[in-house]
Formats: sequence, structure tokens, C-alpha cells
Amino acid sequence: MKIFLFITILFTSSYLTASDIGAETMLEIPRFVSLKSNKSNLRIGPSENYPIEITYLVEDYPLMIIDEYKQWRKIIDFNNNTGWIHKRLIKGDRFVIIETDSKKFVDIYNSVLGRKIGEIEKGNIISLKKCKINWCFISKGGHKGWVNKKYLWGVKKNEIFNINFFQ
Repeated sequence: MKIFLFITILFTSSYLTASDIGAETMLEIPRFVSLKSNKSNLRIGPSENYPIEITYLVEDYPLMIIDEYKQWRKIIDFNNNTGWIHKRLIKGDRFVIIETDSKKFVDIYNSVLGRKIGEIEKGNIISLKKCKINWCFISKGGHKGWVNKKYLWGVKKNEIFNINFFQ
């Protein structure tokens, strides 16, 4: 019985530390969100009294929340800029940025490991619809398809997103 209790405590404590929980929202940290508007300020501290470090001019720009303090969220962006942004400026809709070191365009497929149906240029911001272990379904301007997850910034490496039980 003692061994069972010890193993239960060990697994429970390792599960709780595997991902942090935000003190304000009780949501997982880190997590990805996006900007609501095309003008949002990133500040060096969690208050409007702190100076603006960057003004984002792109709606739907993906951000990773790494901390929370009252109405403020500490984020990291695609370029590794870090700072604080007010929660009213972000939304839970998921967007990603196409990233690659080796080429200018990334292939889009009609299904996972299916037929190539197009390409998308590095740096594009696209809507994330769902992800499996290594592939994500994306959409932009009426076009949609599957992209290898390794080319996306804005989704965790092993994240499964919006996939129902039967998929």
C-alpha cells in the first residue's frame, strides 16, 4: 500500500509541474494567443506606466504567454521580444507564422502525407485550425491545407489541437 501511495504521489507531482498554470486565468502556461487589433503596445512592465517597447501593427500576430499579473500577460513573440501586454489586446484565436531556415516557401498538402496542392511563403501569418502530432491544418483567404508542424511558429512541438477523439 505504501508503494502504491508513493507512486501515486510521484506521478501526480510530476504531472502538476509538467506545465504551469496561470495565477489569474488558471490556464496553461506557456500558451499561444494572438493580437486582436493592428495596433497593440508591448510594455517593459505590467502597467500603462511602463514605457512602450514595441508597437505591433499586425492583427492576428501570434504570441506566447509565459506569465500573468492581474490584467497583464507577459509574452514572447516570433522574434524573441519579451514584454507585457494588456489582456484586452489579445484573443484566444490561434494563428501561426510560417518559418523556415532552408527555403523561401513551404509546401501545402491536401492531406497528411498527401498530394502537394500549393506553397506558402515564409513569414506569412495564417489561421491554425487543427494539429496532429507532426502536421497542422491551416487556412488563409479561402485557401486551406496541411503543413508540416516544423515550419510553424505558434504551436507547441507535441501539441494536438482541435482534434476530436475519433481522428
